[in-house]
Amino acid sequence: MGLGKLALGAVGVVYGDIGTSPLYAVKETFVGHHPLAVDKLHILGVLSLIFWSLIVIVTIKYVFLIMRADNKGEGGSLALLALIQRRTGGGRWTAGLVMLGVLATALFFGDCMITPAISVLSAVEGLEIVQPRFAPLVLPVSVMILVGLFLLQSHGTELIGRFFGPIMLVYFITLAGLGVMNIFARPDVLQAFNPIWAVRFFQADGTLAFLALGSVVLAVTGAEALYADMGHFGRRPIAMAWLYLVFPALMLNYLGQGALLLDNPAAAENPFYFLAPDEWRLPLVILATMATIIASQAVITGAFSVVQQAVQLGLMPRLRIDHTSASAAGQIYITSVNWALMVMVMLLVLMFGESSNLAAAYGIAVTGTMFISTFMLAVLVFRVWNWHPLLAGGLILLFLTVDGFYFSSNLTKVPDGGWFPLLIGLIAFTLLTTWAKGRALMIERMREVAMPVQVFVRSAVNSATRVPGTAVFMTSTAEGVPHALLHNLKHNKVLHERVILLTVKIEDVPYVDSERRTELEDLGQGFYRLIVRYGFMEDPDVPAALALATECGPEFKMMDTSFFLSRQTLLASARPGMALWREKLFAWMLRNAESAMEFFRLPTNRVVELGSQVEI
Repeated sequence: MGLGKLALGAVGVVYGDIGTSPLYAVKETFVGHHPLAVDKLHILGVLSLIFWSLIVIVTIKYVFLIMRADNKGEGGSLALLALIQRRTGGGRWTAGLVMLGVLATALFFGDCMITPAISVLSAVEGLEIVQPRFAPLVLPVSVMILVGLFLLQSHGTELIGRFFGPIMLVYFITLAGLGVMNIFARPDVLQAFNPIWAVRFFQADGTLAFLALGSVVLAVTGAEALYADMGHFGRRPIAMAWLYLVFPALMLNYLGQGALLLDNPAAAENPFYFLAPDEWRLPLVILATMATIIASQAVITGAFSVVQQAVQLGLMPRLRIDHTSASAAGQIYITSVNWALMVMVMLLVLMFGESSNLAAAYGIAVTGTMFISTFMLAVLVFRVWNWHPLLAGGLILLFLTVDGFYFSSNLTKVPDGGWFPLLIGLIAFTLLTTWAKGRALMIERMREVAMPVQVFVRSAVNSATRVPGTAVFMTSTAEGVPHALLHNLKHNKVLHERVILLTVKIEDVPYVDSERRTELEDLGQGFYRLIVRYGFMEDPDVPAALALATECGPEFKMMDTSFFLSRQTLLASARPGMALWREKLFAWMLRNAESAMEFFRLPTNRVVELGSQVEI
C-alpha cells in the first residue's frame, strides 16, 4: 500500500481522539471547573499553551522521538517495555520498568472508558446550539449511538473502516476552514504563536494558570495513539499525516476559536459550534458526531489490541479472541472486554450527564501515561540509543517538566471526577500484577516438585506398555516432567509410541521468524521436547506448529494424536508468595480463563484434561 493511502488510513484511525479535542478543550478551559476571564490575555495565553504543548508533547516527544523506538514495527507501552528489556538485557531496572509498563497499561483502560463517553457527548451537545429545545435529546441520543457502536464490534469494522479515512479527512478540512474564516476577522490572534503570552498568563495569575493546565491538556489527549498504532500504519505515514494535515488543521481551528472569543466572549459557551454560521451547525453536528464515533471505534479497537498483548505477555489470563477479518490480522474482537467497556461507558454517561462534568475526570489517565512514557524514554535514550548525556538529559528534563506540570494540575480534578480513572487504573493494576505474580509462583512451585526428564524416561520405558500413536503433553515450563504425563502413567499404565513435551513461549517481539518457530530436542526412547515460539502479536496455533516439526518421526496426524492438558486447582496457603486475598483472586482468575484447548486451537475431540492441585 502506498504512503498516501497509509497516511489517509492513519488519519481515520490514529487521529480520531486528538482530532475531536477541539470540541471541548477550549470550552472547558474558559467555562469548566476553573473558569477564566474571556479576555485577550487569557485567550492568547491558553492558545499559546495549546500550541507549544502540541509542539513539545506530540511533535517532538512522540512523532520525532518515541516513534523511533519501534519493536520490529510495533509500538505502545508494552511493546516499548519489551524492546527495552531485550536491548538492555534486563538489569537492575527490570522490576521497575515492568511496573511502569503495567501501570501505563492499567491507566490506558481508564482512558478507554472516558474517551467514547466525552467525545460522543460533546458532539451531540451541538444539538443544544442548533436548537435549545433539543437539549433533552442529548443524553438518549448519545446512549443510543454508543450502544450501537458496541453492538457492532462483533461483526468487525473492515467494511465501515474503509470510510474512516475519507470522513476524517473531510472533518479536518472542515476544522481548518472554520478556523481560517474566523482568523481573517481577527488576525491579531496569531500572536498566540509567541510563547511570551503563555508566560504572561502565568505571571498574571500563576495559580489559575496552573489549574487551567488541567483543561489545556485535553488538546493533547490521544497522543499515545500515535505510538500505539504504529504497527498498523508505520512511522512515516503517521508522521506525515500529523505534520501536513492534522496539526495544521487543529491549530487553525484553535486559533479560529480564539479569534471568535476575542470578538464575542459569550461564545465561550461552545466556541467550536459557534465557529459555524447558523445554517451550517446541524451538518457540523452530524460530521462531528461521525468523527467521535470513529474516535471511539479506534479506542475500542486499541483496547482489544492491548488486551491481546497483555494476554500473550503473561499479564492477563487467557481470553477468547475472535478474528473478524480474514485479511487483516489486527482486526480482533474480545467479547468480555467489549461488554465490560460498554457497561462502564454507559455508567459514565449516566453518572456525569454532560461533557463538562466528564472533562473533570478526563486527563489524569492520559497525563499519567505520558509521565510514565517519559521515564521509559529516559532509559531508551541513555541505555539503548546511548545519546550524549547533555542532549539526552536536556530533553528528558524538558519532557519531565511539561508532563509533571500537566499531571500535577490534573490531580486537582480528583474530587470532581478524577477519582474514576484512578480507581479503574488501580483495579486493572491489581489484576495485572496479581496474575503475573501468581503465574510466576505457580510455575515455580511446579518446577520444585518436577521429576527430571531423563530419570523419568529411564524408569518409565521399562515399566509401561507402549501403545500406537502420539501423545502431546502441554507444559508451561521447558523443564522436568509435566504433571499430566505423571498422572496419565499413574492411572492408565501406558505410554504412546511417540511422546511430545510441548511448551509454548511468547517472545518479547511482535512476530517470530519462521526459522525460529520451533526448537526440538530428542530425549530418547520416543520422547521429544518441543518448544514453540510466538511473538506477542501472534495467535498460538499448536497443530500448525506440529506440522513444522519434521525431525521427530512420521508426519503428525490429528486423528492419531492425543493432547493432554493439566488443569490446576489452586490452594491458597500461608506460604510466602502473595497475600492470601491475592492468592484467592488469582485462583478466581485462573478458573475463569479460557480453556487452553481453544486458546491453542487444539482439535476438540483429541484433548484429555487431567486435574492437579497446586499450593502457592
